[in-house]
Parts: sequence; structure tokens; C-alpha cells
Amino acid sequence: MSTQRIPALEYIRGISMLGVIGIHTGAYSLSNPHVNIHLFGLLEIASRFSVPIFFFVSAFGLFLHQKDLTAPLNYTAFMKKRLKTVGIPYLIWSLLYLVYISVISHNLAVWSIPVLLKYLFFGLASYQLYFLVLLLWFYALMPLWRILLRYILKNPLTNLLIALALQILFNYYSSYLLVPPPAGTLFHDLVDYRMNYWIAHYFFIFILGAVCALRFDSFKMILTYQRRYVTAFFAITLGAILLYYYYLLFAKGYTPEEAVCTNHQLGPIGVLYTVSSTFFWFMVFSKEHWPAAISALLNSLGKHSYFIYLVHPFVMYCLSYYMNHAGYLFTAKATILFYLATLLFSLLLSLTTQKLSTRFPWLGRLLTGSISSRV
Repeated sequence: MSTQRIPALEYIRGISMLGVIGIHTGAYSLSNPHVNIHLFGLLEIASRFSVPIFFFVSAFGLFLHQKDLTAPLNYTAFMKKRLKTVGIPYLIWSLLYLVYISVISHNLAVWSIPVLLKYLFFGLASYQLYFLVLLLWFYALMPLWRILLRYILKNPLTNLLIALALQILFNYYSSYLLVPPPAGTLFHDLVDYRMNYWIAHYFFIFILGAVCALRFDSFKMILTYQRRYVTAFFAITLGAILLYYYYLLFAKGYTPEEAVCTNHQLGPIGVLYTVSSTFFWFMVFSKEHWPAAISALLNSLGKHSYFIYLVHPFVMYCLSYYMNHAGYLFTAKATILFYLATLLFSLLLSLTTQKLSTRFPWLGRLLTGSISSRV
């Protein structure tokens, strides 16, 4: 079975990409000292499932074909394919963003070998590229996941609950308790940038995606016959993560930036919200008959989500430069327009690149790993 035959996966890619743009739009809106806290909460808090759910979708696609986990794995061929679809685009986009950084800063320091290696290893060339670093690590450890899944599938529910509890504990320690050693050492960088490459932060959602793919029939039954519980779980966790956000603002006196740095997708509520969102959106998008216009829109967003994910910071840089020089503040209205403009121009760039790639296949392979925009 091919992942393309499961529309829910494509639709989830699209809505997750919308959430990622929302998170980054929220960061820009903080330039307004009187930021609209409710819009900021929608963009920065309600969208917090967006990055982790990509790992669920990635694992789901990887393991949907691997019904027999004891069958031989051609690891070399597996990694060659993933380096083509993720590794090469990661390198190309990193270099493009580093060129941009060096041009606007009039500083070539990023091109010194130690700094360049640091940027590439940790995914520092642009704030969204760390996702590809994590994804490459997940791919590289594919033999380990196959071994673990053979054990987990002996008692999926119990083992997944144990993994969820361990995930929450680990993330809590890493997010709120772990302090990097003194600066100036390699060990400091390895700890300070842990969110960029420690796949342990997203272990559970990745394994959950694999289990749901390997037990797809059971997963579909849960979504079909437990709709009320899935919806209630989503509503409760969404309410909880938003309530915690407002609690930090009004009861603790946090700024919006401090609140979102505390109440994020790796916190205890954030982990549960990611799980509930995964089940909820898969359930919603598993609906068999969607209106043609909505289905076409969701398909288009999913198809182009990879390129949009990679290019949208460039679009945001240009739009924010224009807004700053034109004297526009990030009011609620301007923030919404900024979000929509980012999505529109990113989509147009994706469509243009896809069209050019049919004539120049090398362009698509460098930017997305294929002549289409889908990863």
C-alpha cells in the first residue's frame, strides 16, 4: 500500500505546514509591544502539534510497507534514498540561507570551516531546518526502530503507554531542568543545541506513527468506533494547553514570549496535545467524501508542504523587511495578512519551482529531492 492512497496523510502534511507558518508568524508579531495575546495564542500555542506530527507522518509512511520487521533491510539503498530526498535538500537550503545571512550581515564568518560545520550539524542556518536534521537521525537509526518495534508490538498498548510516560519525563528534564555546561566548549554546544538533534525528544510520536502503520486496521477501527473519545481527548488537551498559556500570562505575569517558551510541544501538556491532535486530525481527514473544492485545497497544501516548509522563512524575511521600511506594525490585522501573504507567495514559489523542475529536473532534485514538491 502506498502512502498516497491515504488522503489523511497528505491532508495532515498540509495542516501541519499551516501550523508551522503560524508559529513563525507569531514570533514576528512580538515586534509589536502590544501584541494581541489571543491571536498570539492561536498562532503559537494551538499550532504546537505541527512539528511533532510530521514525525508521526514520516514514520507512518516508512513502516506502512514493512509488515515483516524480520525481513532483511537493504540499509544502503534505504539511506541513499533518504539522503536524496532529505539530505541533499537540507544541504542546499542550508547553504542558501547561509548566503543570505552573510549578505545581509556583511560578514563571511559563517563560511569558516568550524562555524560552517557547526551550522550544518545542528541545523542552524535557518530556524526550521533542525527538523531535517532530526529526520536524518531517525532514518539513520532505522535498524534500531525495527528491533524496538518487534518488542513493542508484542503488547502495543502497554508498551506505548510506558513509552509515553518516559517521553514526558525525559522532555520535562531536558526542557526545564537540564542546564548546559559553561560556554566555549564543544560539550556546551552539544547540550545547548540538544533540541536540534536529540531525537529522544520525539521518540514517542515517531514510534506511535510506526505502530499505527503496522497495525493500520486496528488504528482505523479506533478512529471509527471511538470518535467521541478521540474528540474529547483533543478538546481537553487543547483547552489545557490554552488555559496554561493564559495562566502564565495573567497569574504568573509572564510575557507572551516567556509563556510560549514555557508552554511548548515538549512540555507535559504539549506531548499529550500532540498525541490527541494526531488522532483527531487523522480521524477528521479520514472522512471518505469531502467537497471537491476542500479536497483539492487540502491536496495542494499537502503536496507542496515540503517546499513551503523550506522556503517560507525567505518569504517572511522579505515581507518583514517591507513592513519595517513602510512603517507597518504587527497589529492583529497586519499579522493575519502577513500569515496569508507568506502562505500565498510560498505556494507560488513552490508551483513555479515544480514547473521549472519538469524542464530542469536537477533543480527539483536539489531543492526537494524530486521533481515534485512532496517529500
